[in-house]
Amino acid sequence: MWLFQLLNLYLVHPAADDLMVFLTRVKLSGHIIALAALFIIIRRGKSAFLVILLALFAVGMADIVASGILKPLVQRIRPCFVLDHVRLLVSQPRSYSFASSHAANSAAVASVIWIFFHRGDFVEKLYTIIMILYALAISWSRVYVGVHYPGDVIAGMMIGVCSAMLVYLFSSWVLKNIIQPLIMRREGPA
Repeated sequence: MWLFQLLNLYLVHPAADDLMVFLTRVKLSGHIIALAALFIIIRRGKSAFLVILLALFAVGMADIVASGILKPLVQRIRPCFVLDHVRLLVSQPRSYSFASSHAANSAAVASVIWIFFHRGDFVEKLYTIIMILYALAISWSRVYVGVHYPGDVIAGMMIGVCSAMLVYLFSSWVLKNIIQPLIMRREGPA
């Protein structure tokens, strides 16, 4: 509770309120997602489709785990409905709190981007850092606006990272063990 109160009541500033609401509302930051996808397309060309597809699968998996499994299972009430003196900056439906889907989904995207871009040139490394910071800012915004506990956000971020890793590992396994052998059989001996 003390960490939530610190982040929601004391480490706040009126000038940051609009930024945090912007970060927490997916509909408002759609252009950032479009710019991120455009960067992937420009930098990866034809293989951009695979990167974006894996990011979408990772987000889907993270969202299913956070919203479809954990929220109904844990049924943790949001802090804005339980605690006194919460700075609630957004309207919030009465859905459960654990784990944060925003944190899970943004961490999933940032993790896929890290997998594909962290070893690139300076611009790709910078892009990776920016997307990781963006995911962290989205996650922090959920506590700042009063709709999640810090533990919800940390769990959501872990779910997102794990979802991205699992999607990447599975797709790599399919490519190595199914697709490449099929291609090799069709081409025949060299």
